[in-house]
Amino acid sequence: MLVDTHTHFYDDWLLPDAEAAIQRALDAGVGKMIQADVDSTERPRMWEIGLRHPGVLFQMAGFYPGSVRADNWRDELDQVHGIFGRGTISGGGPGPSSVPQNTVEGTVGGPGPRGKMAPSPDYGWTKSTDALDQVQGIAAGDARSWPGMTGVTGIVAIGEIGLDYHEGREYEKEQKEVLMLQLELAAKLNLPVNIHLRDAWEDFLAILKDTKHLNLRGNLHCFSGSYEVYQEANRYGDWSVGIGGVVTFKNSKLAQTLERIPLHHILLETDAPYLAPVPHRGERNESSFLPLIAQKVAEVKGLTVEECERITTENAERLFYI
Repeated sequence: MLVDTHTHFYDDWLLPDAEAAIQRALDAGVGKMIQADVDSTERPRMWEIGLRHPGVLFQMAGFYPGSVRADNWRDELDQVHGIFGRGTISGGGPGPSSVPQNTVEGTVGGPGPRGKMAPSPDYGWTKSTDALDQVQGIAAGDARSWPGMTGVTGIVAIGEIGLDYHEGREYEKEQKEVLMLQLELAAKLNLPVNIHLRDAWEDFLAILKDTKHLNLRGNLHCFSGSYEVYQEANRYGDWSVGIGGVVTFKNSKLAQTLERIPLHHILLETDAPYLAPVPHRGERNESSFLPLIAQKVAEVKGLTVEECERITTENAERLFYI
């Protein structure tokens, strides 16, 4: 069995075909898939599809750096904290109920997965019970007991969080604040983190140095750094690397870096529906393509595909307790 440690079945590009895509992944030997959270506009759809596939789909919770704006980050972080019953970032109540998550067929939710999902003829959703009831064990439970939980009630990581300067540094200050607060939340909850980085390695490593006392663990999603960057990150925590379709690209240098990274720190991911591996490059990606990535990683590391599958699955299950 393979584990896709980063996917987005709720993304607009994949959601209309999500049920069939999940079945194709299962048929391809991908038995567990982890959905990365983005922000309040997409989170309700993530809950909805996750509830339909307990034990197969697992969820993260977090606020994506590319969504950070000066006027939204406090409310968004309040919602993330509210999911875990941790109050607001300013120490208030369970989150700003006046702030809508996403409107689905005219329904509006509050902080965390509070709104009922209405059926959607576009995507074939079915009427669910209040999604908050389904995840109530998270807010009420002891973080130390969560690793044994499954399905949507088992949020397995804080993510995807990080820094993204690819479109500019207008919100650099806010992104750093958001990242720091979510790293602190992960430490308090004893959860791993899933890190998204674009054009921001230097600042990220500086933040890791400042938060070394938190004893963080997690994975560097869609890893694109050098071996030296990997080494530096692991001076300040326990960091695996997420390897996706880029490793199969002809001109990618990732394979050369991967040769030097220890096996126990390698995870497989698709980032579906983005970054499809060769021979599907440029197409919509999905979790069923993960065996292509596993085959390339096995080739780079001098393993059989079966050995690569076993080791990377063990790594994912160990890090995310799934």
